[in-house]
Amino acid sequence: MRGSVFRRCACRDPLTGKQYGQSCPKLNQRRHGTWGVRQELPSNAEGERRTFRRSGYSTATEAQADLDAVRALLAIPDADDVDGRQRMGDLLERVASDREPLPDLEETRRKFRSGQSLTARITVGEWLDTWLAGRKIRRNTINRYGRDIRLHLKPRIGNIRLDRLRVSHLTEMFNAIVERNIEIEEANALRRAAIDELKSLKGRERRRAARAAIAEMPPFRRTVGPTTRRHIRATLRAALNDAITQELITFNPAAHVELDPVRRPRAMVWTDERVARWQATNERPSPVMVWTPEQTGAFLDFIADDELYALFHLIAFRGLRRGEACGLRPEDLDLKGKTLTVATQLVEISGEIEENAPKSDAGNRIVALDRDSLKVAKRHLKRQRKAQEEAGAAWVESGRLFTRPTGEWVEPNWLSDYFDRLVRKAGLPPIRLHDLRHGAATIALAAGTEMKVVQDMLGHSSISLTSDTYTSVLPELAREAAEAAVRLVPRQGSRRSAGLTSGSQRPSASTPSSGKDRKSGKKHQVKRAS
Repeated sequence: MRGSVFRRCACRDPLTGKQYGQSCPKLNQRRHGTWGVRQELPSNAEGERRTFRRSGYSTATEAQADLDAVRALLAIPDADDVDGRQRMGDLLERVASDREPLPDLEETRRKFRSGQSLTARITVGEWLDTWLAGRKIRRNTINRYGRDIRLHLKPRIGNIRLDRLRVSHLTEMFNAIVERNIEIEEANALRRAAIDELKSLKGRERRRAARAAIAEMPPFRRTVGPTTRRHIRATLRAALNDAITQELITFNPAAHVELDPVRRPRAMVWTDERVARWQATNERPSPVMVWTPEQTGAFLDFIADDELYALFHLIAFRGLRRGEACGLRPEDLDLKGKTLTVATQLVEISGEIEENAPKSDAGNRIVALDRDSLKVAKRHLKRQRKAQEEAGAAWVESGRLFTRPTGEWVEPNWLSDYFDRLVRKAGLPPIRLHDLRHGAATIALAAGTEMKVVQDMLGHSSISLTSDTYTSVLPELAREAAEAAVRLVPRQGSRRSAGLTSGSQRPSASTPSSGKDRKSGKKHQVKRAS
């Protein structure tokens, strides 16, 4: 197809007022006018002729380079591919009319060969909607993805073209989220201060005015923490990976954006000192607290007659997750085989309770039961049969091992609230229900159980998760480890080691020492190795 490079200017004929165009007498001057390109395009669907035009180049070399690029794009379809040549013409016609940069040759060739639209301008928001609608995964995961997309991704980067999304866009987005967090914290602090001031105000009018001022303030809001920001990035990364699979893009910027590291709170044990400080200040030393074995035993003794005692017993000793305990079925309990199969869990999704598979493949497991747990399970089955007989026609057959008094499901959120109430009544330092599971790992390790066995018991996919996140070292174990380390180092008795408590530092009967013998008071010679 014909194409050319030309030069023209905006000078006008003083008599007619029309532009000279390419016939200006000054075009023979080197710097007069600008260069342009003209390239005939394949006809459109109606058979009409089209032309690619672009001007404004400062040199003929620049104009020729773009003309060559246009011709390279037109050469992608085969000469006899009428439909393909028309698609390429549509692309170049749109680029010319919108004054867009020429598309990348290799990317356009890839899209053309894969049958993708050359003219579609899919945005990040449009792709996220399409991607989410096509996902066939758990409903709670879909809800989490949808929340990330609706609240964070679409409002901030949804209007950016998918193929033009860069790492810089994502860095800017996460920086904006952090800045928004600061604004939320300041607004929360102002509202909290106003509420505290209201408590001390006297006089009806002053209190009414203060309440009106509080009503005008933004409500309390939660900040987007480091863990949530990582979830947002993970959602976008998964969506962009699928876009790469479908050859919509070739680069995933979400895989390269850097975020602040998430520092998981370390579990701490409720020692006597920490309990005393909590009683004095009502402050927890850590968001994740674990009971000592004595405190766990005191709790279980306190609720020994509770209808859900067996459920709490299994969480405390076998480390079940809350949803797993609620989802257990009678057939999951094998009294002869002394095992418990974890194959289902109950989860709350959009206010509704649903049965799902365990959290991961590792969560689908068989848990060994000790003799005490078997006795507890048998007593529970006996109690449940009695409750069913007493309920009669009012009994609801939910198919669960642990139920409410009339057979309904034990809802996970209700169970957490119920556990909190029991802890307060027992007068014990507070922990979350999930921390009872942490305690199961701690107790198992204190009993000498290998880390791999604890990992399998908890249903973790990696042993590092078990050792780094879900276990705490009991104080007595830490002290014993410290004493054992000192005992390993042999020492000679001397004035320098006097007063140290380690038994390894005391001279034994077979070990000679310099100085006076305590009984005889006589000195003896220490032989040195030659």
